[in-house]
Amino acid sequence: MDDSQSNGQQPGQLNLSVLRFTLGIPGFDESYLPRYIGYGFGSLLLLNHFVGSDLSAITPAQLRTEALGLSLAAFSAVLPYLGKFLPIKAACSFSRFHLCCGYLLHLSDMTLQRIFQGTATVNQASLPAGNEQLFIMSEGMPEALREQLAWSTYVLLRNTNTIAALVSVGGELCVRGYWSTPDDISRADLVDWFNKQIQNIGLPDLKDALYFPVNSGNEFQTLLPKGTRSLLILPLLRVSNSSTGKLKLSKGLVLLASSMTYAYSDKDRAWIEAIANQFRG
Repeated sequence: MDDSQSNGQQPGQLNLSVLRFTLGIPGFDESYLPRYIGYGFGSLLLLNHFVGSDLSAITPAQLRTEALGLSLAAFSAVLPYLGKFLPIKAACSFSRFHLCCGYLLHLSDMTLQRIFQGTATVNQASLPAGNEQLFIMSEGMPEALREQLAWSTYVLLRNTNTIAALVSVGGELCVRGYWSTPDDISRADLVDWFNKQIQNIGLPDLKDALYFPVNSGNEFQTLLPKGTRSLLILPLLRVSNSSTGKLKLSKGLVLLASSMTYAYSDKDRAWIEAIANQFRG
């Protein structure tokens, strides 16, 4: 049984759970949106009570309605604080509602043809010079995996501060975004070049997630795009039972590069981890 079937997905079926709700406003954290809504509606209720109503003519039914409205506004205002105390797994499960909302919002301007094009929604002002847009995949990979890689790299580039994404699963590679590659290497040989760089750095042996700023002279410079300032690498590990106990075997990795020093918050990394989980077997 292959991984897609073991995860309950039919071959060729896209995993829409990786969608993320976003308003597309730079610098605006959508997780605080319920707080602002609560403040706004709570203020309107109080304003209507003390300014727009005759206090001597207020009925008990109106008081009950206002009390209920203020309670809902208060709950909405404290909801972001409650979310910070939820475990990551619970947050990922709870995010299914946000994912569905994101799907409905993006469905009007997103088609499968656009997903398989080399188009990535990145803020042009944040793109360092000297990079070119790239979208390549290993030849001969299964169609179901091809669709899954195309979809995942698309949403990673669209919904995070990522300028370049690389996903390796079982020897199959997908590279997307803005990269800086040698001029003397043809496009047909780029997959082999990326695989060689991954091997030289030793990324297949990685057992723990890495997130750190990138400085000049770093050993990753030959692989990363120009202007990369932070790097996130998630190994795709699967647990194998053996006579000596449980072993963590490497199945691949997810590598994201950003032109921002602090590109990924804890919430971002938890969401990216949820996307990476679909490639773990």
